[in-house]
Amino acid sequence: MKRMLIITAALTALAGPALAADHQVQMLNKGADGVMVFEPAFVQAEVGDTVTFVPTDKSHDVASLPGMLPEGVAEFESKLNEQFVLTLDKPGLYGVKCKPHLPMGMVALIQAGPDAPNYDALATGKLPKKARTRMDAELAQVKR
Repeated sequence: MKRMLIITAALTALAGPALAADHQVQMLNKGADGVMVFEPAFVQAEVGDTVTFVPTDKSHDVASLPGMLPEGVAEFESKLNEQFVLTLDKPGLYGVKCKPHLPMGMVALIQAGPDAPNYDALATGKLPKKARTRMDAELAQVKR
């Protein structure tokens, strides 16, 4: 019995990373929600998953929104027109933007895990008017 538990634990540890999902997010000049959008703009994921940002159209990047990340997550920024993979190492909400198009409302929200301990930081964080409107729409989808 003890041997079986050890084998099961070892197999679970080895299989863990293989179970992680990758979520694709397109960076678009025009999408279902208008111009300059991430699609989808809200991603529900698990800790350990990755989110791949794909610059489908030109002149886009992805960067963290200051103060809108889970505690302990370092700010990040991709290069313009390059694919970027974000690993969700901590539970909580990850607010992201396209730097050139933030004033046009190009923001997205990722929820890693079932909780949103930093919800208030995103709900009250300062954003340009169009970005605030879009972020509020994404926050309405958060499960708390």
